[in-house]
Amino acid sequence: MAQHSTLDTVFAALADPTRRQILSMLLEDDMAVTDVADPFEMSLAAISKHLVILANAGLISQEKRGRVKWCKLEPDALREASIWMQSFGQFEAINLDAFERFLEVELSAGGARAPED
Repeated sequence: MAQHSTLDTVFAALADPTRRQILSMLLEDDMAVTDVADPFEMSLAAISKHLVILANAGLISQEKRGRVKWCKLEPDALREASIWMQSFGQFEAINLDAFERFLEVELSAGGARAPED
């Protein structure tokens, strides 16, 4: 259950396009919070809320260097989510469509079948 809680937190953090863009920016290098905020048309307080969500998910870390708060990408936090997603990599998109049709047929036929003893 704890694994799903962690995955839920990571995926919830990744669900927002602003947070995904912040992560992309941090791929380049550590950044000061003010530099993270520069490209966005929102307040520093709003960016700080996004950073808290990313930090709570373990996707970034923050540290104070002098008077400046810096953000650093924590790529290992994505490992569990990546492993979970890779389990679906064995299917191609077309196969998923076929599998969905198969399930629809089986589930609709399942109600008409007599139970096996």
